[in-house]
Amino acid sequence: MEKVLILGSGPAGLTAALYCARANLNPLVIDGLEPGGQLTTTTEVENYPGFVDGIMGPELMDIMRRQAERFGTRYQFGTVAAARFAPGRHEVELDSGETLQATTVIIATGARAKYLGLESEQKLIGRGVTSCATCDGAFYRDQPIAVVGGGDSAMEEALFLTRFTPDVTLIHRRDEFRASKIMSDRVHHHDRIKIRWNTVVEEVLGVEQNEVTGLKLKDVKTGEHSEIAIKGLFMAIGHEPNTAPFKGQLDMDEVGYIHANQTRTNVEGVYAAGDVQDAVYRQAITAAGSGCMAALEAERYLETKGA
Repeated sequence: MEKVLILGSGPAGLTAALYCARANLNPLVIDGLEPGGQLTTTTEVENYPGFVDGIMGPELMDIMRRQAERFGTRYQFGTVAAARFAPGRHEVELDSGETLQATTVIIATGARAKYLGLESEQKLIGRGVTSCATCDGAFYRDQPIAVVGGGDSAMEEALFLTRFTPDVTLIHRRDEFRASKIMSDRVHHHDRIKIRWNTVVEEVLGVEQNEVTGLKLKDVKTGEHSEIAIKGLFMAIGHEPNTAPFKGQLDMDEVGYIHANQTRTNVEGVYAAGDVQDAVYRQAITAAGSGCMAALEAERYLETKGA
């Protein structure tokens, strides 16, 4: 029986692991599909305190991982297939079939990128359609590419991609961005980025060629249809929380974000931290902060149980 089982290894999970390890709770972290979380797919992180000149996302996560490991955190690769929560004895089943038992569980499984849901888009994922500029941007050097979205993540993707090509089209279905002003201004003033306002993607072209060749677009105000030639399509339209294994046991909103009161869920001894319970901020620093909170809550809970 584990004292603390942490599901996820992004900023929330690793911060929780650090605090639990320093409290001699010997936590076990289940890495998840993407060890290190979403920051492993980003480039320079400029807004994480303590790094004056910024730091690369993968490097930051590696530092956090090694720091937690230094105090006794253990890691196990795997993803959660199912969970059965009962006060004092929680069970988590991994995709390998192994079942782990724990007195407390910290859920930090994060969120994943959304896609448009078009049949043509789904057929071309990995063949020109992607949600990770950091992973795939270099494959489209000097090629025309497009980014779909209007939030900070879309701004970041578009700006990053200008490192590889002078031809970036940013497609947004509204007439203004949801992104922060500083990020919006950077995009507006960048000579390598063209903006298509009030526009949606109707079809991704290139299915027959088995690679993206262009897009069919529609102006939502005029109804006008058009096509553009591109080689890469980068989706940046949001995320959905990785909470499927916990549905029916934990209180969630309509999207699937876990309801948490200072990281406490509706089940005793189960806590949620990071993007899995944060539909508003979704920042590395807020995820890390909530991971700290969850660890302290778990520690206090174990003390009351004499564990």
